[in-house]
Amino acid sequence: MAAGYVYPHYPARMAPQARDSAGACPHVPLVVVGAGPIGLAAAIDCAQHGLPVLLLDEDDTVSVGSRGLCYAQRSLEILDRLGAGEAVVRKGVTWNTGRVFHRQREIYRFELVPESGHLMPGMVNLQQYYLEQYLVERAQALPAISLCWKNEVVGIEPSAHGVRLQVQGPEGRYSVLADWVIAADGARSPLRKMLGLDAEGKVFNDRFLIADVSMHASFPAERWFWFDPPFHQGQSVLLHRQADEVWRIDFQLGADADPQLERQPERVIPRIRAMLDQQGYRDVGFDLEWVSVYTFQCRRMRHFRAGRVLFAGDAAHQVSPFGARGANSGLQDVDNLCWKLALVSKGLAPESLLDSYDAERAAAADENLAHSTRSTDFITPKNPVARRYREAALQLAARHGFARALVNSGRLSTASHLWNSPLNTPDAQSFDCLLRPGSPLEDAPMERDGHPDWLLRHVGGGFCLLLFTDRADSLRAQVESLRALGDGELAPRLLVLAEQPGRLAGVEVLHDVQHLAALRCDAQEGTVYLIRPDQHVAARWRRLDVAAVRAALARACGH
Repeated sequence: MAAGYVYPHYPARMAPQARDSAGACPHVPLVVVGAGPIGLAAAIDCAQHGLPVLLLDEDDTVSVGSRGLCYAQRSLEILDRLGAGEAVVRKGVTWNTGRVFHRQREIYRFELVPESGHLMPGMVNLQQYYLEQYLVERAQALPAISLCWKNEVVGIEPSAHGVRLQVQGPEGRYSVLADWVIAADGARSPLRKMLGLDAEGKVFNDRFLIADVSMHASFPAERWFWFDPPFHQGQSVLLHRQADEVWRIDFQLGADADPQLERQPERVIPRIRAMLDQQGYRDVGFDLEWVSVYTFQCRRMRHFRAGRVLFAGDAAHQVSPFGARGANSGLQDVDNLCWKLALVSKGLAPESLLDSYDAERAAAADENLAHSTRSTDFITPKNPVARRYREAALQLAARHGFARALVNSGRLSTASHLWNSPLNTPDAQSFDCLLRPGSPLEDAPMERDGHPDWLLRHVGGGFCLLLFTDRADSLRAQVESLRALGDGELAPRLLVLAEQPGRLAGVEVLHDVQHLAALRCDAQEGTVYLIRPDQHVAARWRRLDVAAVRAALARACGH
């Protein structure tokens, strides 16, 4: 039991498909292995796309300890689309300010979201067990998901047409034949090992101590990072506030630290006491909730797709925790993968579309690995030259703004820009904005029928055409022309963003109340954006051209 939190234990059960198959090997369209945040998100996303999902997990509860902690704006937007965003923001601690200290001195601070006009905040801190609980509750509300606890995958046999899994369930062992498998079974990924695959990269020697601490202290809801503080000399410390008056503290220990010794309370408590005393909180008491010791890893699989097995989250790539690029990257994996898998499963796109998942998310993983490696090298310099460079950068940053870019306490997670994706249709006309094909669409405040609303809540799940206009009631000819695209699942839904309030029969109209969407898209009268199901821009034009839209749709679907 954590402060204010009682760990749920979910009832174990055999997969219903196995129970109903009368001893035969049941066939299912999709198995997701691992009910952590990434596996749960994948199951929910696929179910929302109309795929039946069998979700297997070897445990019967949520994760112990804070673990994944910081959820960036893009992840919150994805979680909102999956039905859990509001709960995370409501329970979590919102923060936008980071402060960096060198010894006893604050050398600078930064703000995450200088631009207004977004529903979701820049960053929310929330213990991973809360996020998993909210996702479990959402999954339980979707009839398409069979969530089976205490079901451990112990064998895997892939073929060209499916994947046979051996599962140890609460009532014995059984087999299941899946068309597709999403492996979200964590950094140690048993499925990856069973398939003889590996993650390649770098393992750092330095060890870090994580402590979740329950205390009533008036630290603000900010990210504080110390280089060489007086209470932990020669090392680094990170402090985050979480829900329920719980603080997450990371202490750098050095490469020679004994992990078994350092996680003992008699070693952890004096470190925390020294930090609080130095910060003026001598009278504040605290309790330890969870302690762990870890080493950094910056590695990824060479390919995230192995035939009909698709790897996501930590199973596919691991990064050091500074920068919050682990869970945030995994949620973007899910966002990228599930709509593609749904189209392929339904026969609406070629199987080769799934190769774009590997191409797009491997590129994003490489970017995360590069940022994470540079952060780790700065935080834990490996030789005297690197240490002197860090010392000079920290001293300069206290006096000169240009030097702050040299200080790397973790480059925080941002949305992936898929500018080199083969699914993009290049611009045929000139645009003066950064929302080019491959970019995630930015949110903006809207009004619908006179009520406040947000753009991203109307985009995602399927393809969407955004059409910008001064008045909605002047678009009857354009709407009529779009009928040539058909009315099937691949036909994009038309969403009109009007400068002035208006109505149009059979079409959803949003009033761009602050003109922000038009500004961010460099929109003129008649500008059109084609948005993918994961809210990324697929193509854009200055005028609606049905033939061009049809070609861009085909390209975005891998044809």
